[in-house]
Amino acid sequence: MEEKAKKSTGRIIWEVVEIVAVAFVLSWVLRTFVVEARVIPTGSMLPTIQLQDRVFVDKIFFKYFDEIRQGDIIVFHPPPAAHSSEDFIKRVIGLPGDTVEIKNHIVIVNGEKLNEPYLLEQPDDDFPALKVPSDSLFVMGDNRNNSADSREWGLLPLENVTGRTLFRYWPLNSISVLAR
Repeated sequence: MEEKAKKSTGRIIWEVVEIVAVAFVLSWVLRTFVVEARVIPTGSMLPTIQLQDRVFVDKIFFKYFDEIRQGDIIVFHPPPAAHSSEDFIKRVIGLPGDTVEIKNHIVIVNGEKLNEPYLLEQPDDDFPALKVPSDSLFVMGDNRNNSADSREWGLLPLENVTGRTLFRYWPLNSISVLAR
């Protein structure tokens, strides 16, 4: 009888270990390749995303089933000129082939004023016209005067994009889709 109890206990322990291992692997796969929760570390995206908000980031759908569009909020590894090893979150302003400039403190893309109802304030400085190459994006924070972005460190290589924000899930009173 005792031997049956030992085998039964051993089997239960082994099943628990298997369940925990499978859960860990699934969690790792989901976080690495599908969707990831992120905490916003800076105020560069104010007022759209607040400091310490939590967002879910799509890491796969935008790559294979959709495309990055102007207005998307993306997460990426910054280029070396940004002097940072931490991922950034910014809004896509210029797509490959677009010409972006800031003139009289207004963002102009392909000769047309960009409608930006999400801005905290207009940019303080102007920026000369720049054509975005086929392998890059021009990105800026919504808090234009407190954002290290393409105006400072240059164009973002498309290969550096790791995800596109889906929605804010924290704080609970601010749950929202982060649509363009």
